[in-house]
Amino acid sequence: MPELTVVVPTFNEAANVAAVVEAVDRALAGVDWELMFVDDDSPDGTAERARDIAQADRRVRCVQRVGRRGLSSACVEGMLASSAPCLAVMDGDLQHDPALLRPMLDTLRGGQTDIVVGSRHVAGGGVGDFSAQRQGISRLATRLSRAVLKADLTDPMSGFFMLTRPALMGCLRGGVSGIGYKILVDLFASAPRPLRFVELPYTFRSRQAGESKLDSKVVWDYLILLADKLVGRYVPVRFLAFSAVGGLGVGVHLVTLALVFRGLGVDFVSAQVIATLVAMTFNYVVNNSLTYRDRRRRGWRFLTGWLSFALACSVGAFANVGIAAWLFQRQTFWVVSALSGVLVGAVWNYAVTSVYTWRK
Repeated sequence: MPELTVVVPTFNEAANVAAVVEAVDRALAGVDWELMFVDDDSPDGTAERARDIAQADRRVRCVQRVGRRGLSSACVEGMLASSAPCLAVMDGDLQHDPALLRPMLDTLRGGQTDIVVGSRHVAGGGVGDFSAQRQGISRLATRLSRAVLKADLTDPMSGFFMLTRPALMGCLRGGVSGIGYKILVDLFASAPRPLRFVELPYTFRSRQAGESKLDSKVVWDYLILLADKLVGRYVPVRFLAFSAVGGLGVGVHLVTLALVFRGLGVDFVSAQVIATLVAMTFNYVVNNSLTYRDRRRRGWRFLTGWLSFALACSVGAFANVGIAAWLFQRQTFWVVSALSGVLVGAVWNYAVTSVYTWRK
């Protein structure tokens, strides 16, 4: 049984696989280790490249996930697929320095630490060639994480860390969500007791090959993760995201109605129908891209999904109006009546589309 498993989540990192294996081998000389690539079915052949190397080196393993995406969930699956008592997570683009793995392991061997975090913000660390904009975003994300963290980490955005198996299992049973990219925040926020941690400095390096996976959807995933940690035990986080998109859809509806009715001179009823279809389509596209990113519909299924979404939301609209009218007729304050109708419609739309439009 290896003492240490290094989990490397990958997507389109075929050009870096061999270099990662070589770097880990140099860094962990004399250690019984294994390297676990967890690949989200990369079209560039990352999984195939990892398996080719594994044929010659039994310390290299590959878990290929088909139909699933997400860095955090990939890390969790990789760690659970290992039997090692110590578990590390690092990126597959060589921006994390594998030379830090040995000091991390030595720290865990002392028995007084649950998790060792590679930090860019303690003395001796650095962010490398981060742009001013990216540094600003990182600082903002760090401040937002304070709302859910149970530790005074200097670099909660780090994706480079090592922890013991008991610490991992405690966090998993504490409710790790596996949402998005910031698995370290998820672990600390889910721990049933404060984790004993040590931060070791490292300098973030430039990518060796391939392209960065960071985009605007990473920001969305991070906000959803924070929301899940704050209120997820009371309200499903997907419902919150679904409702937020619905709020934006109201704005789209009003803007479209104004343009068609006031700007183009179309009669009100026709303009209302057009605005409803536009808003409904907007809600479907955004929810398909963000709220149900892990169940995204593509190709022909995208069109059939729109049909089922439109049908469900049409029924939800009738329920909204019906409940509001029924309460108002019974002398309920008009604001309460309206909000009750909106809530019933929103719950209906979320429940039905979750089951039929974006079913697993």
